[in-house]
Amino acid sequence: MDKKKLPQPIKRPRFDNPTTMMAVRGPIPNGPMHPRPLVALLDGRDCSVEMPILKDVATVAFCDAQSTTEIHEKVLNEAVVAMLYHHITLSREDLKKFKALRVVVRLGVGFDNVDIKAAAELGIAVCNVPGYGVEEVADSTLCLILNLYRRTYWLANLVKEDKKITGPEGLREAAQGSARIRGDTLGIVGLGRIGTAVALRAKVFGFNVIFYDPYLSDGIEKSLGITRVYTLQDLLFQSDCVTLHCNLNEHNHHLINDYTIKQMRPGAFLVNTARGGLVDEHALGTALKDGRIRAAALDVHEKEPFTYQSGPLKECPNLICTPHSAFFSDQSVTELREMAAGEIRRAIVGRIPDSLRNCVNKEYFTSAYPDGMNGSGPGYGYNPVGVHSTTMDPHPGGPHGTPHSTLGDTPNHLAKPESSEVH
Repeated sequence: MDKKKLPQPIKRPRFDNPTTMMAVRGPIPNGPMHPRPLVALLDGRDCSVEMPILKDVATVAFCDAQSTTEIHEKVLNEAVVAMLYHHITLSREDLKKFKALRVVVRLGVGFDNVDIKAAAELGIAVCNVPGYGVEEVADSTLCLILNLYRRTYWLANLVKEDKKITGPEGLREAAQGSARIRGDTLGIVGLGRIGTAVALRAKVFGFNVIFYDPYLSDGIEKSLGITRVYTLQDLLFQSDCVTLHCNLNEHNHHLINDYTIKQMRPGAFLVNTARGGLVDEHALGTALKDGRIRAAALDVHEKEPFTYQSGPLKECPNLICTPHSAFFSDQSVTELREMAAGEIRRAIVGRIPDSLRNCVNKEYFTSAYPDGMNGSGPGYGYNPVGVHSTTMDPHPGGPHGTPHSTLGDTPNHLAKPESSEVH
């Protein structure tokens, strides 16, 4: 009788390896026989949007913390999903404090406040929400650019301060520095979703639009009717106004510094609605006081919340600062939270990281999870119908499905192909 070969068992990661033991955290338990997985909002208080979407699969709680030292021990021990805005940082040591954490969802696009590589080594997937707020940030960017060119902000303040502006000489003095837009060159650093939206808007106002983005393939400039340059130096040299729309990483910290400011046209404008760390504020302050940069508008800062009374930008002329608000509208914030809750729901009822739509550290996971980190097989197949909810919800009804979004994704820039917009 011929001996038939028996099927070989699937190899599983060895648990006698300390590194593997640290990374493997097991599946998220759920269903009628398990307690609800705990989802915690770390740096906020309002969970009213998330609760209806997650009420049948998780318990949702909030911490309203500014650091992990302020987080309750129950959350550190039991939370399997953490949501956070940009007000709290999760370093390797912070992540180690969480005993059951499996997923971190950043309520925004940028994720520089989370150590994504350390998270992967600890078996924690990190997700962002890249599809929200594109219109808001692009509109805010154009608003700041128009204010720099037409000096609307400063002229409105003169009127508010009861300054009397009479005659052509008085108006000339008050509006000194106002410039015509048509024919000027706008340089965009990072042509992702928001950079593209800014380019389309800027063309309508008569700008000649150029961009620098080393991670895009050739040809995108032809579809948009704009001009591509292949070095940052070329963009700075040619631009009358420079606007930043790239993410922040170890390679582009202080992208705008003493050296690169000297490569800009004398009297150019600078706008930053991306990340504060892209701009060396000491160098910018000096350039504004010397007149090397005519005016600047910043929605983001190296230290937030920003105050004029401290830091290197104190008493700088021709500077507009807003409080990291370019992304905000009633619609965009709701959209953001719905998308984040949808990603959390996929994590709970599916497999990690395979079921996640916007996992930003998937590349750091090793082959220790051949069947996904949530266990083997096609997924839980968990049917939440009929399971009692432990999450208090004042609005009973069926759970939301996957949140709707009309916002598309484009490649990332100036770090690696992910998201060049950050909010």
